[in-house]
Amino acid sequence: MGQRTRISVAFWPIPCRFTQKPMGDQMHILIVGAAGMIGQKLAQTLVDNGELNQQKITEITLFDVVEPTAPSGFDGLAHVLTGDLANPQIAHELVAGKPDVVFHLAAVVSGEAEQDFEKGYRINMGGTQNLLEAIRHTGFCPRFLFTSSLAVFGTPLPDVIPDNFNATPQSSYGTQKAIGELLVNDYSRKGFIDGISLRLPTIVIRPGKPNKAASSFFSSILREPLNGKPATLPVPKRTRHWFASPQMAVGFLIHAASLNTAELGWRTLNLPGVSASIAEMIRALQRVAGREAADLITETPDPLIEAITGSWPKAFHPARAKALGFEAENGFTQIIQSYLDAEGNTK
Repeated sequence: MGQRTRISVAFWPIPCRFTQKPMGDQMHILIVGAAGMIGQKLAQTLVDNGELNQQKITEITLFDVVEPTAPSGFDGLAHVLTGDLANPQIAHELVAGKPDVVFHLAAVVSGEAEQDFEKGYRINMGGTQNLLEAIRHTGFCPRFLFTSSLAVFGTPLPDVIPDNFNATPQSSYGTQKAIGELLVNDYSRKGFIDGISLRLPTIVIRPGKPNKAASSFFSSILREPLNGKPATLPVPKRTRHWFASPQMAVGFLIHAASLNTAELGWRTLNLPGVSASIAEMIRALQRVAGREAADLITETPDPLIEAITGSWPKAFHPARAKALGFEAENGFTQIIQSYLDAEGNTK
């Protein structure tokens, strides 16, 4: 028999080469998925703040498959780029400047990922790994924030989900996000990135028009009536889910970018939110905008949407995230008011 080779396996985290710069140093931020609603709000908030982790933001790179809009009022160096993250070369070009913080928000949304299996995996899984591999081969270690989803959970579910509950996705989108979480944890364990995966609540109220996400109606049943337009409700009013506002989502991302991860352990967090049924959402709408707004909602059942959203969580006990300083709205009326304060009423 030949000589045996001993294989060394690192089970404990390898320290990241990421070190916080001294105060006053420059910071370069990369936002992948910057043309999306959260990406746009995140970029503008960072520019308005002017700094992150007490370091002046002097360079920002915005990337998406469609051209992002550069934030207003930025006096630093701004790069606005487009391309397909599923192309490994694109990922390498994005990280060539060695950004200090990477916000990875890009993804094919839930409904589209379910309908187009190949596209979902090519972008949601392949694009994420391309970005991580580009960072590893470039040889630097940024803070890396990955937006995950409640779709990583599947039935049967408890009414309130604890932090140690297993991810059992029942959709392609949920599976792709769960794979992303595992990749972020492993690349962090190996010291290639200083990563955190954030399981965002469903974000409402989203401005603009409905998209292909299965959760899109959660926003439209509020947004349209607030603007004097009819809306369709495809699921029963008893349906309960976990929510946060776009402004709170931006706050989550910025807070996560400043966390001390030395004692974090597993790099995935369930985030705080508001648990509300559709009936409770409509009552909050009525309190804010009156009975006439609520009357604009018409129930039109959609078995596919009901099946997808029916497997999603109702509420969480996010003890780890709260201990780390993450906070959410106090109730659904506050979420609606947050939308009106940010977007106004275009009625």
